[in-house]
Amino acid sequence: MSERKSVLRVENATMQFGGVVAVNNLSLEVNQGEIVALIGPNGAGKTTAFNVITGVYQPTNGAVYFQDQPMICNHPRGKMKNLYKGENADMYVQKHTLAPTPDHITKLGIARTFQNIRLWKSMTVFENVIIAKHMRARHNVFSATFRTSRKEEARMREETEALLREQGLWKFKDELSTSLPYGLQRRLEIARALATDPKLLLLDEPAAGMNPQETLELADFIHEIRDKYNLTILLIEHHMDLVMNISDRIYVLDFGSLIAQGLPAEIQKNQRVIDAYLGVVEDE
Repeated sequence: MSERKSVLRVENATMQFGGVVAVNNLSLEVNQGEIVALIGPNGAGKTTAFNVITGVYQPTNGAVYFQDQPMICNHPRGKMKNLYKGENADMYVQKHTLAPTPDHITKLGIARTFQNIRLWKSMTVFENVIIAKHMRARHNVFSATFRTSRKEEARMREETEALLREQGLWKFKDELSTSLPYGLQRRLEIARALATDPKLLLLDEPAAGMNPQETLELADFIHEIRDKYNLTILLIEHHMDLVMNISDRIYVLDFGSLIAQGLPAEIQKNQRVIDAYLGVVEDE
């Protein structure tokens, strides 16, 4: 059996804000077809790591590779040379700085959802998805002027309809996105991400605010879209039952640093992980 190809590789990434190190020397890898979870207590640096991967933040140090190609790379510069508290400060000095914008990273094939749902509130369900389809449209000044893009527009509308039907959202197509129940808003946000035709999908706390039944349905939904769209998935999640049920592997952050990685069964028994979540009782 051949080894799975690497889709995402984060290498020695550090994100420092002034004197505060939010992510410290993080390395992780997600292989093709995997569902990998990044977990940790509140404030552990999980969303900051997502923001580094998706170009929201330029890391202070380290590199990110997508499909084995360098996508992000930086090293401490300017005042940060003296302020830097992370590790491997000189490792990437000889490499070209790479700082793509979030839209460029999306076009490469990485899509994400957010901890706090970020749908376009004044747009309908249909408009929220088709606007994401336009990210891969091949419009230009000529096609717009001479209306030669009609065929492509029709194609995008058909694909948007098909996606909404698949996700059980078609009957809400003309409703404002924010009028949907919370669970359906989460599903719509994922549908919008799928509309960009990603290879890697990052889910930031997809079960947040869901009731137990919705969480069970979400687990099936994540497996379903992984298989249907040939996706690789990296998710942040606090709902441990969901994490343990759907993850192939798990990485654990605490205070910005990686403290454990492994299979779900291994993470459940890891004392450092247990201490991070429950706290350590000090001897008097």
